[in-house]
Amino acid sequence: MLIVGGGIVGAACAREFARQGLSVAVIEPGPLGGGATGASMGHLLVVDAEGQDGDAGANAEFALTRRGSELWREWLAAAEAHPRLAEHERCGTLWIAADAEELALAQRKQQWLQARGLRAELLDPQALARAEPLLRPGLAGALRVPDDARLYPPKVVAAWLQEAGAEIIQSQVQGFGRAGEVILQDGRRLWGALTVLGAGLASQAWLPPGTLIAKKGQLAITQRYPGLIQHQLVELGYIKKAHLLDRDTVSFNVQPRPGGQLLIGSSRQIGQTDAAIDLPLLRQMLAHACGYLPQLAQMSLLRSWTGLRPASRDGLPLIGAHPSLPRVWLATGHEGLGISTALATAELLVQLSLQQPCTLAPEAWSPRRLSLSIKT
Repeated sequence: MLIVGGGIVGAACAREFARQGLSVAVIEPGPLGGGATGASMGHLLVVDAEGQDGDAGANAEFALTRRGSELWREWLAAAEAHPRLAEHERCGTLWIAADAEELALAQRKQQWLQARGLRAELLDPQALARAEPLLRPGLAGALRVPDDARLYPPKVVAAWLQEAGAEIIQSQVQGFGRAGEVILQDGRRLWGALTVLGAGLASQAWLPPGTLIAKKGQLAITQRYPGLIQHQLVELGYIKKAHLLDRDTVSFNVQPRPGGQLLIGSSRQIGQTDAAIDLPLLRQMLAHACGYLPQLAQMSLLRSWTGLRPASRDGLPLIGAHPSLPRVWLATGHEGLGISTALATAELLVQLSLQQPCTLAPEAWSPRRLSLSIKT
């Protein structure tokens, strides 16, 4: 079988199909684990749907991230070397409440998660200061989700492709033939019993305009300052900012990396597809982060970069059969949750394509929900 895209989702699909006994080839023109995977923070989390229980999409997102978290734990526990290889650490997430309104949201989220068997605890201002002394005073508290984690995704991509015994074809896909062939830029025609299109934003070439939307983000990483931060720190205001479509936004999101570096995010620019750093927005993002962690202003940056989150038109990934191309399946549009959901996406796609019972109800992610008329 053929997989178009060598990022975290493509690698997860390669591994899962190989576990079913299929031989796998992965087509990728760039570095394996590059693109959105290489640009990401590698934050593993379960997304709650507090306040959105009537929203099928929000509950589907919770189900996919929860199943993804379960499968990540299984893979990490399967070999002693896996956590070290992945640079995995269960650092937990602190969702920071800046005021009483955000603290009330934190309380509702805690109740929602606990009702579903997930660990979550509220920290008052004093407990928050003890947990992370460098945060500015005057914050209202935080929600701590201790089982969230972080890792380095490109190393996992390499490991999964090795597990799959995947053949790597370094080439650009030009199109799809009528009989399901994958046509490469150099004129070669490849055929597989199944083809998975999991190339992130590049998948848009075979979807109607506007199906996938780029959400450009900027990140920066500091020099080494060991032991300063213990948790992934995210402002609760991040949640509503992430869904705004009419303006550029910045949010506070800082992650401790092995060796003491701090990874700083995040920003969103809707529809921007160039890789250039937006210096005014980067400065705004860093200034916003310093508002939560004042000591950041005294630290030296090592580098900064950009990435493009591949978001679907309705905010949910496309996982399922291509509506018109024979033997082609879609696994794309995960936006900022591709790392957390990669294994669950692969599991679901294998179950659907091989006509096995599905662990999760697949309807919410079906590409047909968007009434796609695919460009061929």
